[in-house]
Amino acid sequence: MDLAKLTLVEIRNAIRKGKATSVDAVEAIRDAVEKRDERVKGYVALDFETALDQARKADPKLPLGGVPIAIKDLINVQDQPCSCGSKMLAGTYRSPYDATVIRKLREAGAIPLGRTNMDEFAMGSSTENSGIQLTRNPWNLDRSPGGSSGGAAAVIAADTAFASLGSDTGGSIRQPASFCGTVGLKPTYGRVSRYGVVAFASSLDQIGPITKTVEDSALLLSVIAGLDPKDSTTLNAPVPDYAKGLKGNVKGLRVGLPKEYFIDGTSAGVRSSVDAAIRKLEELGAELVEVSLPHTEPAVAVYYILATAEASANLARFDGVRYGHRAETIHDLGEHYRKSRSEGFGAEVKRRIILGTYVLSSGYHDQYYTRAQQVRTLIRRDFEDVFAKVDVIASPASPTTAFQIGELTNDPLHMYLADVFTIAANLGGICGISVPCGFSEGMPVGLQLLGPSLGEQVVLQVAHAYEQATEWHKQRPAW
Repeated sequence: MDLAKLTLVEIRNAIRKGKATSVDAVEAIRDAVEKRDERVKGYVALDFETALDQARKADPKLPLGGVPIAIKDLINVQDQPCSCGSKMLAGTYRSPYDATVIRKLREAGAIPLGRTNMDEFAMGSSTENSGIQLTRNPWNLDRSPGGSSGGAAAVIAADTAFASLGSDTGGSIRQPASFCGTVGLKPTYGRVSRYGVVAFASSLDQIGPITKTVEDSALLLSVIAGLDPKDSTTLNAPVPDYAKGLKGNVKGLRVGLPKEYFIDGTSAGVRSSVDAAIRKLEELGAELVEVSLPHTEPAVAVYYILATAEASANLARFDGVRYGHRAETIHDLGEHYRKSRSEGFGAEVKRRIILGTYVLSSGYHDQYYTRAQQVRTLIRRDFEDVFAKVDVIASPASPTTAFQIGELTNDPLHMYLADVFTIAANLGGICGISVPCGFSEGMPVGLQLLGPSLGEQVVLQVAHAYEQATEWHKQRPAW
């Protein structure tokens, strides 16, 4: 049996029952990485010796007893590098502490193993903006794995990880999950602590799991969720056992179909797969309700005003003095800043810093930033109004399947539109998930299910019911 192909729950149960050990699990991932990651390049760093040492001490009775978990390279893990996919930090920074989500993983018995590739500072939708390496989609090595959590999704699709943690600022968990045929869960803003996560846009960022099944995501969310005194934005709300709350029955649940999410520009193959998935939910007993989210159209523009503004402020710390790459042969402080930041940041990060600084500048702050905040409030109210009528919203996770590597790199505006169906959920602070629902031209398609604030249980319930009634999540790339 190839242990690396097991789900998180399956390997956890095998370890508990004595059919495998934590050492076996780590060694299975090492063997899988040696066979497949040279082509996919999902990892930017690995330390199997430390992982094996931790595996020998693992307690199989804990919720994640001895299971290795891959970590997106913006989450701090003590004594491991944290490059954020950027030359600014690569080779210069090792984390002196664990992020809260890592501490919780360790307390549950998991072993953080491997740093997964990402768009630089989480800015991108294809992982092509990584300053470290190019990650490829395991389903087709000429295609993008999505982004910014492309590495975290790719290692799940390639069976070189049992589960991974990613981050979602505008769709960066759900879109790569859709592209790679995996399950990607974005929790409610504040449901999971961001302490120890390198910030892109602090009012939008959220950590969540990318896994092989909905049950795996439910298990991981129960472990990492909860109030954290180190993060004042976390919510003081009970954390249920999400996996135990999964039920196969969605009879009577109301599924909203927003007309703004079923638009021209969505590929025919994606639309066909998502329509079939919605019909399956109806067959399972769900009630379909047409709804409207009238402020969807400006969501992309609002996002790229607010996210870049926050990025401009958050990335000011990377100046070559306190953090990051330091230029050589400099003559004064101004030249030091210019050279260090010019050499350390890639083109997309520079673009967003410039945009963010512009919208915050004197004379433009009210025209852009303040107005964007006002529209964000309207977007949030749209969701509140719709969730008074329905339990979840269903839509495509992405308007297309994974695009060719290099296809959109010279067209940043088109690349931004890849997240057109995911961005509004971050602006509204609600939860969402992408689950595999079919294929188009040989590439996976994702069904997105959105829920209200702290509505993860119902979103997981509907996603699990759909997953159990279909076989899409069992499909794996042919190597």
